[in-house]
Amino acid sequence: MENTKTVLTGNQAVARGFYEAGGLLASSYPGSPTVELLESVKEYPEIYAEFSVNEKVALETAIGASFYGARAMVSMKHVGVNVAMDPLMTFTQTPMNGGFLLVTGDDPGMASSQNEQDNRILGKFAHMGILYPGSSEEAKEYTRLAFDLSEAFETPMMLDITSRICHGRGIVVEKAREEHRPKGFTPDNTKYTMLPPYTHARQHAMKKRIQDLEEYAYDAPMNLLKEVPGARVLLVATGLAYHNLQELSLPYSIYRPGLVYPLSKRRMMELKESYDRILVVEEMQPFLENELKLMGVDCEGKEWFSFTGELHTEVIAKGLREAGLLTSPDLPEMEREPVVSRPPMFCAGCPHRPVFDILKKMKVTVMGDIGCYSMAVLPAFEAAHTMISMGATLGITKGMMKAMRLSGDEKPLVSVIGDGTFFHSGMTGFANLLHQTDPRDNMTFIILENGTTAMTGGQSNGSSGKYDVHDDMHMDIKALLNTMGIDNVQYADQFDYNRFRDILKEEVAKPGISVIIATRPCALKFKIKEPNFYVDPKICIGCRTCVKTNCPPIRMKQYPGIDKLKSSIDPDMCVGCSVCAQVCPVNAIKRTQRGGE
Repeated sequence: MENTKTVLTGNQAVARGFYEAGGLLASSYPGSPTVELLESVKEYPEIYAEFSVNEKVALETAIGASFYGARAMVSMKHVGVNVAMDPLMTFTQTPMNGGFLLVTGDDPGMASSQNEQDNRILGKFAHMGILYPGSSEEAKEYTRLAFDLSEAFETPMMLDITSRICHGRGIVVEKAREEHRPKGFTPDNTKYTMLPPYTHARQHAMKKRIQDLEEYAYDAPMNLLKEVPGARVLLVATGLAYHNLQELSLPYSIYRPGLVYPLSKRRMMELKESYDRILVVEEMQPFLENELKLMGVDCEGKEWFSFTGELHTEVIAKGLREAGLLTSPDLPEMEREPVVSRPPMFCAGCPHRPVFDILKKMKVTVMGDIGCYSMAVLPAFEAAHTMISMGATLGITKGMMKAMRLSGDEKPLVSVIGDGTFFHSGMTGFANLLHQTDPRDNMTFIILENGTTAMTGGQSNGSSGKYDVHDDMHMDIKALLNTMGIDNVQYADQFDYNRFRDILKEEVAKPGISVIIATRPCALKFKIKEPNFYVDPKICIGCRTCVKTNCPPIRMKQYPGIDKLKSSIDPDMCVGCSVCAQVCPVNAIKRTQRGGE
């Protein structure tokens, strides 16, 4: 199967590149667009792969392997790097014993993210070399190259890959694996203990290796110059923007730096002398544009292209037309059939649904967090009112409560967090609740213990073993909180709708810290299906109470011989969670053993 062509996503291509480069350990925390990357690495038995409890721990796990001399890779979505910055900014001072690669999945256009940050900036901030692929083949080859560069220049490398490259497919040439036996770890405080006085020397070493990389970049093979004879305009483009630019067949030269940091100043000054006009085409921030301007290269860029969103071919053409570099007619708009707008929703049988249905009806202020339950901010629930980052709900709830009390506002606050997020970064927030507590502070925390990191594909978390004997972690959240010193912690079954509602109302009504652990597992991950429910149209009054739970199988329809629209349940979609039957005011919804109405 070696040296054969195959079609891979960018994520799969990076995994393949890591395998071919002799990679030994890969770690990650699941997050789109890079979650598939580690799933693909797991297909190679020669590599140890794990989803760690958060990005910081994932990075530290890979650091340990690199210290031993193994080639190691850590992957995460762009905001995950923020979580890992503390060890990253110190680790990048050390020389590499084993090649090290940080893969960050940027998300131009925010298809699945709460912000749109350009991690090329963080890569430069951390003194890392940065490779920026624009296709699956480049993703694989740049991954292989990253480890050679990491060891040759004793530097950690960053592979910045965007959502469309992660998920898009392309032809990749698979090659044989090159084994790289770890050299082992030899204690050396000047290399691996980053405290003064050792760090002073490492600052100079970081500067020197970037200078050495810059010299390498002058004629590095991934930095491509496509010259057009007689052209006086140079376009600088990288990543997917470069490939989209190719579709326009322009009469201009193009420079494509695959190594986007550091750029070769010597090369760019030569190009400056060869062209009258230089224009940079890049997604998100003007990173390359700013680098060129810092070198003294007069160039254009973001005055013609947006700082946000993706640069599709049509968008590039529009920018070039406004810049006076394109005179051909506008590219034809794609004809699209009108599509009914539908926001994302919880799966049929999702255990989060009854929780937010109750919260919405209670009309309380809810601090949200990151996970499937983030969708509670959207219609039809709109039952959560803040959404910032993993685990942020704890600190936000406490901070808002303190401000409310100082302002004489006695209203309660409710906070919702998933079990995966609890283990990721929620435990520290819970510990902080015990600092300067006021028994009058009314905060109720709901932990949705569904046993999976569901939004990113069902990866395991610290409590998955509660629902699946094959998972090797089964931490008792209640015992952890009790040990911390939080006493008012109870389990509650959210599919016992009325009982859960009563417990929640009781806890919200009293001051102090209350924690409710909702106990139902993810229906999708654990393939939970009970006999389905059906609607008796002769009893149904058409009140739509069941419809408002926003469960996918439920809709209004016309029954034969009945003029008024009545509720109905698709038996093929219903997994028998019973929430609709419990909220029905007239008991028109019943469970069947027949598998249909």
